[in-house]
Amino acid sequence: MDKLKKIADNLRIDSLKSTTIAGSGHPTSCLSCAEIMSCLFFKEIRENDEFILSKGHAAPILWASYAEAGLIPKKELNNLRKITSNLEGHPTPNMPLVKVATGSLGQGLSAGIGMALGKKIKQEKGRVYVLLGDGECAEGSIWEAASIASYYSLENLCAIIDVNKYGQTQQTMYAYHLEKYEKIFKAFGWNTILINGHKIKEILNAFKQAKKSKKPTAIIAKTTKGKGVSFLENKKTMHGKPLNKKELKKALKEIKYTNIKITSKIKKNKKNKETYKFTNYTTNKYKKGELISTREAFGKGLVRLGEKNKQAIVLDGDVKNSTKTEYFFEKFPENSIECFIAEQNMTGIAIGLSAQGFTPYVATFAAFLTRAHDFIRMAVYSKANIKFIGSHAGISIGQDGPSQMGLEDIAMFLSIPDSIILYPCDAVSTEKLLREMAKHKGISYLRTTRNKTPVLYDNKEKFRIGGLKVLRKSSKDKALVISAGITVHEALKAYDILKKEKINIRVVDLYSVQPTDAKGLLKNAKECKNNVIVAEDHYFDGIGSVVMKAIGKIKHLYVKKIPRSGKPEKLMKKYSIDYNAIIRTVKSTIKSPQKAL
Repeated sequence: MDKLKKIADNLRIDSLKSTTIAGSGHPTSCLSCAEIMSCLFFKEIRENDEFILSKGHAAPILWASYAEAGLIPKKELNNLRKITSNLEGHPTPNMPLVKVATGSLGQGLSAGIGMALGKKIKQEKGRVYVLLGDGECAEGSIWEAASIASYYSLENLCAIIDVNKYGQTQQTMYAYHLEKYEKIFKAFGWNTILINGHKIKEILNAFKQAKKSKKPTAIIAKTTKGKGVSFLENKKTMHGKPLNKKELKKALKEIKYTNIKITSKIKKNKKNKETYKFTNYTTNKYKKGELISTREAFGKGLVRLGEKNKQAIVLDGDVKNSTKTEYFFEKFPENSIECFIAEQNMTGIAIGLSAQGFTPYVATFAAFLTRAHDFIRMAVYSKANIKFIGSHAGISIGQDGPSQMGLEDIAMFLSIPDSIILYPCDAVSTEKLLREMAKHKGISYLRTTRNKTPVLYDNKEKFRIGGLKVLRKSSKDKALVISAGITVHEALKAYDILKKEKINIRVVDLYSVQPTDAKGLLKNAKECKNNVIVAEDHYFDGIGSVVMKAIGKIKHLYVKKIPRSGKPEKLMKKYSIDYNAIIRTVKSTIKSPQKAL
């Protein structure tokens, strides 16, 4: 125990030094958890265990722990926060052993649940440890996670809450009232243990007790922010402030560095990520003209995918009879996770599952995915491989009203770096694009429609990410109509009516929104005298913004006002994205092409 205490002081010293050299960082947040980190890295964590630093701003003490364990050279700590170093200000998978990016507070516990679930599904030994800050426990996602961890009886999950009393600007909500944290975790069905977070014996005993529990365990540790340096302890004004050289020299007089070695059970060659695999499969067959919604085709296709790809895990937010993931849940219950109405936590769990080598398919209404935007953003930094599916997209869902209409989802995923956005218009394209999405490694989004629509494509038709389909074309085309999903069918109605009036238009199905076939769009636009109309069931910053970047000026039909409840066809007419609006816009564009916007 004395050795672990000395290592804790070594971690304090290295955290102070590295943040002073960097000129930035959060040293006081590191000092409060030094004993906890010492016990975790040099006594508790084994080869099959996982660790997540949810309070990611304490990254310097994580890197110090790596150095003390011999996982990285000690001198590398001098490169903290430098552009040439993987020792970033908050943990990312650029550093070996880190599987989940943290720093947006309140997310680590959800990812830990995903890891713990993954281990149970694989029947793999090992525990998952998540170190939380007390400040981040104000985040609702923490309690979403606490609830579902108990529901799934994750006895292999251990959360440690570093209750150091202070947040960034003031005392935390519960300060040192540890019994309040205990009551909440107990209410969610957790095993709870209260300790002094600076007493090595109490920390080790808590870990020992946690292993005996049949419930997830929350170790609630009372600590001192800035512990070990008298002029830093309990100073609420020092959050996120490194010491200057003079202050560092003064601080180091109070903490003694010991040249001591304890062998860590964490191996240097521990894999950062599991290998992702995809096995090809045959999609379902459909007849042209058959009426079937794309959400229905997605559900059927997902079962086909699951038959060949055992690493596929489907998560749903209590809408599986709407998203149609219910088919997968019925066929593969062992690979199905009901996350209930908690979309943030659902996405966080998916990040953890991805880190365990699974390929998560996360489904809910398109509108509700926006609630999880921050988690999706962090999934990118975690280098996660997650497939998102948003059903009930747009005003075409009808009577449910604006709260249920996904009209912001495309814009949200356009803001996610390197994400894939696919928007099929029929059953064939849905299943083919689902398969292409499954092959792709990274963050991707499939947008599905509630309404039944006719099958347009032959079963042999091929689809690729980054492509488009020209559905109607002639050498006399006077305008190009670009659409996706539900508006493809509106564009085809407009085509048939205009053809009878001897007005030829070209109809493009832009099923791959991101990446988009910019060259293909530009070519078709030039062949149609640059008279381009985009019709979409979305607000402004959606497909139209993508097309404008590719070809310039367009006439844009989109949902311009907050919609109301109503029948789908009436809503599409009222908000001018139906075939009537397309016809009017084509005629006005042909008449005055120079006014196209």
